[in-house]
Amino acid sequence: MDAMYLLELSINGAMAGLMYSLVAMGIVLIYKSSSVPNLAQGSLVMLGAYMVLAISSGLGVSMWIAIPAAMIGMFFVGVGIERFTLRRLAGRPIVMILMMTLGLDIFLRAGSMTIWGGSGRPMRIGVSDEPLFLGPLLLNRAYVVGAVVTLLLFGVFVLFFRTRRGVVLRAIADDYMASWAVGISVEGGVALSWALSSVVATTAGVLWGSIQSVDQSLALLLLKGITVGVLGGLDSLAGAILAGMLLGVLESVAAGYLDKLLGGGSRDLVVAAVLILTIMIRPHGLFGRHDIERI
Repeated sequence: MDAMYLLELSINGAMAGLMYSLVAMGIVLIYKSSSVPNLAQGSLVMLGAYMVLAISSGLGVSMWIAIPAAMIGMFFVGVGIERFTLRRLAGRPIVMILMMTLGLDIFLRAGSMTIWGGSGRPMRIGVSDEPLFLGPLLLNRAYVVGAVVTLLLFGVFVLFFRTRRGVVLRAIADDYMASWAVGISVEGGVALSWALSSVVATTAGVLWGSIQSVDQSLALLLLKGITVGVLGGLDSLAGAILAGMLLGVLESVAAGYLDKLLGGGSRDLVVAAVLILTIMIRPHGLFGRHDIERI
């Protein structure tokens, strides 16, 4: 019985972790093209979910029309963020760009509270609340759907970074000045990475919104996404997938066994501990590139 319980916790945790990876993928996409850690990714997840609901209710269309429409809208939101905020900071110290993304996070959360209020809104995408039985194991259907979507998007982006445009984005991340020197549109590449990241954020917002409803708490997924990104390596998509699964398993198993003893809260403790230990022991992550500077 204990072994089956542990297996059930591990499988559900791994699938939830893949959904964390979806948030981390948005962070990795921007970092791979501009070397900027995006602290606004959680708010983009929240904004994407709100945009889906706004289109669905405002235009009276089904979710399956509202979701791609919101993705298109968020694509241009990402382009706008780069064009009107980050482009002005080109060549400035990285800490200024980091603070700008933090400011965007605060602005988007405050703006959403003003427009939509703080009450949760259901996101109904047709996934049943009934568990999926796999022999004696009970699996969360929403996690199964989220895991499949995450793996499909991972495959799409692996192929994308092998295309000419994907190689250009990687070149921009390696050296802005060299990219400019050979005629690469650095601004266009960075804008594309923000646009793609915003589309991924919308996907994550829909999936997580269907599980926990849509409100400002979706922005808190930033902590899970950052932890997964740092653990896997901020420039590694594969690392984000594997790190997400690892974090999800640790979190689920800890909650399954320790919450009974501690009275709850062990999930957040695990996430914080993983983030702190990773930065202390392996700051470039499990699969990230370790750049060595020689003096």
